Amino acid sequence: MNFLRGVMGGPSAGPTPSGAETIQKLCDRVASSTLLEDRRDAVRALKSLSKKYRLEVGIQAMDHLIHVLQTDRSDSEIIGYALDTLYNIISNDLEEEEQEENSQKQTEDLGSQFTEIFIKQQENVTLLLTYLEEFDFHVRWPGVKLLTALLKQQGPQVQQIILVSPMGVSRLMDLLADSREVIRNDGVLLLQQLTKSNAAIQKIVAFENAFERLLDIITEEGNSDGGIVVEDCLLLLQNLLKNNNSNQNFFKEGSYIQRMKPWFEVGEDNAGWSAQKVTNLHLMLQLVRVLVSPTNPPGATSSCQKAMFQCGLLQQLCTILMATGVPADILTETINTVSEVIRGCQMNQDYFASVNAPSSPPRPAIVVLLMSMVNERQPFVLRCAVLYCFQCFLYKNQKGQGEIVSTLLPSTIDATGNSVSAGQLLCGGLFSTDSLSNWCAAVALAHALQENAPLKEQLLRVQLATSLGNPPVSLLQQCTNILSQGDKINRRGSKVQTRVGLLILLCTWLSDCPIAVTHFLHNSANVPFLTGQIAENLGVEEHVVQGLCALLLGICIYYNDNSLENYRKEKLKQLIEKRIGKENFIEKLGFISKHELYSRAAQKPQPNFSSPDYMMFDHEFTKLVKELEGVLTKAIYKTTEEDKKEEEVKKTLEQHDNIVTHYKSVIRVQDQELEELKKQVESLKVQNEQLQATVTQQVSQIQQHKDQYNLLKVQLGKDHQHHSSCNDVVQMNGLQPEETSRLREQAEEWKRKLEQLEEQLREKEALIETLKFSPPAMGTTEGSSQTKSGLEVESELQREVETLRVQIHSQTTEIAKLQAEKQELLQQRSGVPALVPGDSGTKTADLEGRITTLLQETQELKNEIVGLAEERASLKQQLDSANSTVAILRTEKNTLQQEVAESKKEQDDLLVLLADQDQKIIALKNKLKELGELDEDEDDTESGDQGEEDEEDGKGERDE
Repeated sequence: MNFLRGVMGGPSAGPTPSGAETIQKLCDRVASSTLLEDRRDAVRALKSLSKKYRLEVGIQAMDHLIHVLQTDRSDSEIIGYALDTLYNIISNDLEEEEQEENSQKQTEDLGSQFTEIFIKQQENVTLLLTYLEEFDFHVRWPGVKLLTALLKQQGPQVQQIILVSPMGVSRLMDLLADSREVIRNDGVLLLQQLTKSNAAIQKIVAFENAFERLLDIITEEGNSDGGIVVEDCLLLLQNLLKNNNSNQNFFKEGSYIQRMKPWFEVGEDNAGWSAQKVTNLHLMLQLVRVLVSPTNPPGATSSCQKAMFQCGLLQQLCTILMATGVPADILTETINTVSEVIRGCQMNQDYFASVNAPSSPPRPAIVVLLMSMVNERQPFVLRCAVLYCFQCFLYKNQKGQGEIVSTLLPSTIDATGNSVSAGQLLCGGLFSTDSLSNWCAAVALAHALQENAPLKEQLLRVQLATSLGNPPVSLLQQCTNILSQGDKINRRGSKVQTRVGLLILLCTWLSDCPIAVTHFLHNSANVPFLTGQIAENLGVEEHVVQGLCALLLGICIYYNDNSLENYRKEKLKQLIEKRIGKENFIEKLGFISKHELYSRAAQKPQPNFSSPDYMMFDHEFTKLVKELEGVLTKAIYKTTEEDKKEEEVKKTLEQHDNIVTHYKSVIRVQDQELEELKKQVESLKVQNEQLQATVTQQVSQIQQHKDQYNLLKVQLGKDHQHHSSCNDVVQMNGLQPEETSRLREQAEEWKRKLEQLEEQLREKEALIETLKFSPPAMGTTEGSSQTKSGLEVESELQREVETLRVQIHSQTTEIAKLQAEKQELLQQRSGVPALVPGDSGTKTADLEGRITTLLQETQELKNEIVGLAEERASLKQQLDSANSTVAILRTEKNTLQQEVAESKKEQDDLLVLLADQDQKIIALKNKLKELGELDEDEDDTESGDQGEEDEEDGKGERDE
C-alpha cells in the first residue's frame, strides 16, 4: 500500500518532516544541484518558508542565498527569489497578525543580527548595489527593498559601506528616474533611510540633482493634493536640508525656493481637506522653516528670507494666514512659518505690518493675531504661535517696536473707540483674569521694549483709567499694584504664571533705564514688597517668583542713579544685608538659572510648551538673566569705597566720553567743512579750466584779427609818399624770388627722377629684347605652343612700354613748357620799370594786378607738379608690374626648357628600345627560316608590311 502511495503521489504514512529538516534539504539541494531549474525551485521553496521559519531559514540558508547571488547572475528569476528571501529574513515589517506583542523586541533583535551577519562581508552590499542597476523588475524591486531593510537595521554601518563604494550613491539616485512608480517610490524610501544623520551622503545626493527630481515628482503628483508619495518626497527633502548649510545654500542658489510657491496656493473654499493634504501641507511648511530656522547661520537665513519675499512665497503664506476654513493645525504651523520668515528681516517685517485681514473695516493682521492670543477660548498651541509671531515681528525691529508702543501713548489713542489697537489688546490681556493671557501680554510687551531705551522712557508716559472717579495711574504703577496683590485676585490658571509674567516685564523695562528705576523706587511700597518676597521661606513653586524679585531688586541697585536720597545704592545694599542677607540674596537669585523650565526656554526662541503650566520663561529673557546674573552678584558684594571708586571711574569715563563726543562732533563739523571746501575747489577748478579755454580762444581770435589787420594794411594801405609805396611794392614782391627758386628746384628734381625712370625703362626694354631674340630650342609641338604664348606676352609688354614712353615724353614736354613759363616770369620780374611819382597810384594798382596774376600762375604750377608726382607714382607701379611679368616669363621659359629636355630623353630611350626589338625580330625570323617554319614569301610579305609601316612612321616623323 505504501508503495502504491509512493507511486500514485498520495500522502505517506511515515512521520511528517519538521520545518528545519525541510529547510536543510532545500539548502542541500541549492548547494548540490547542477541544474538551474532545481536550484530555482529550491530557492522558491525557501522564499515561501522564510516568513514562517524566519530563524531557521536565516541560519541555514543565508550563505547559500549569497552564493546564488554571486554565481547565478544570468538568471533573473532565481536572483529575485533569493533577494525576496533575504528581505523576509532581515526585515521586521511583518504583518501584525504574524507578530505577537511579547515577541516584537525579539524579532527586532533577530533582524539586526541577520543584518550584521550580511554586512560583515562588505562585498555583499557592493554586490547588492550592482543588482540595483538591473532593469528587470523582479531583480531591481527586491533589491531596493532589501537595501532599505539593511539601512533600517544597521544604518550607520551600511551608509559607510555605500559611501566608500565606487558610484554607490549615484546608482541609488537612478532609482528616482525609473518609469515604474513602485520602484521610484520605494527608491524615495530607500534614500530617506540612506540620508539620515549623514551629512556627507546628504551632500552627494543633493549634488546628484536630487532637488530637481524630487520637486518634479511633487509637481507631477499634484503638490499638496498629492498622495503618500508627496509626503515621502518632503521627508527626504527635510533630511537633505535640515542642519546642512551646504545643501541649504545649494537649494537657494538653484532657485528652488521659487518652485515652492505653488505648494501654498489655496482657494476660497477650504472646507473638507483630506488628512493626506493636511499632512503634506504641514510638511511643506516645516520645509520652509528648515530654510529660515533661527539656528541656521544668520547670513544664510537672511538670504533665504529675502528670496522668499521676492518670489512671493511670504505673500502666499500671509494669504493662508488670513484665509477662512483652514484647519487649526495648519493655521498654527503657518503662523510659526511666517514668524521665522520675518524674524530679523526688516523688509519682511515691514511687509507683514502692512498686511490687513479681509474684514470690514480692514484690520491689521497683527491686531487680529493679538486678539487670538488674549482670547482664552482659542487653542493653547495657536496662542503660543501668535506670541512667537509677535516676538519675531519685533526682533531687531525698532520701527515696529515704536509703532506698538505708540498705540499706548495718549496722543495716538483713538478717542472714538471704533478700532482696537495692538496696545489696547496688550493692556487688556495684561490685566485680565486669565493667567495665560497675563503672561503672554507681559512677554509681548517686554519684547516691544527689548534693547530700546528711548521706548522704555516713552512707556512711562502711559496712563491707565482704573475706575470711574479715580485718577489715572501709570502703567508701571498698575503692574506693581497687581504684582503686590498677588493671590487676592481670583484668576483662571496658575497664579504664579501671572506674577512671573509681570516680573519679566518689569525686569526688562527697568534694565539699562535709570529713569524707569527712579520711577519704580519712587513708589515707597515696591522695595518692602520685594524684600518681603525674597526673605520668606516659600514652597518650591514660589522659588521662581523669589528669584525674579531678587533680580528686579538687583537691577534697581545696579542701574540706580542715586537721584532718590532714601533709595541710594548704599542704603539698598544695607537693606538687603539686614533683611535678607547677601548669601541668601545670591542664592535666591540663582533659583532662576537652576530651574528646569529656564533651561528649556534657553534652547530655542520658539515658545513650545506642552501645557500652560510650563509657560514660565521667555527665550530673550533668559539671555538677559545670563547677562545680569554675574554683574548683579558683583554689585551686591561691592563696598562703599568700591562703589565710590566705580562712580569716579564712571564719571571719568563719562567725561572721557563727553570729550570724545565733543571731538567727534568737531571732527564731524570739520569733515563737513572739508567736504564743502573740496566741492568749492572742484567748482573753482572747473571755472578755471573754462576761463583758460576762453582766454585761449580770445588770444587766437586776437591773433587772427591781427593777421587780418596786417593783411588789409598790406593790401589796401595807400601811401602818398613815393618811398613808402616803393617799399610796399618791394615787400609784396619779396616773396616772389624765393617762391620762384623753390619751384625751379622742384622742377630740377622732377627732371632727375624722370631721367632715372627713362634709364630703368631702357634697361627693361633691353632685357625684353634679349628674351625675344633668344633661340627657343623647342623640340616638340607643346614647346612651340608655349613659345608662342610667351611671344604674345612679350609683344603686349612691348606695347605697354611704348605707351609708357609716350606718356613720359608728354610729361617731359609739359615740364619744358612750365620751365619756359617760369623763365618768362623771371624776365617779367626783372623788367619791372621804376615808378614815377606822378602816376604812382595807377602803376601801383597795375603792379598789384600783375602780382595777383603771377601768384595764380604759381599756384597752377604747384597743382601741375602735384599731378606729375601722381603720374610718376602710377608709372612706377606699371614698371613694377612689368618687372613681375618678366620674372614670370623667365620662370615659364625655364620650365619649358626642362620639359623639352625630358621629352628628348624619352624619345631617345624609345628609339633604343625599338632598335633592340627589331634585332630580336630579325633573329627570330632567321631561326624560323632555319627550322622551315617560315616561307620566304611570308617573309617577304611581312618585310613588305614592315617596310610600309616603317615608311609611314618615317613620313609621320618628317611631317612632324
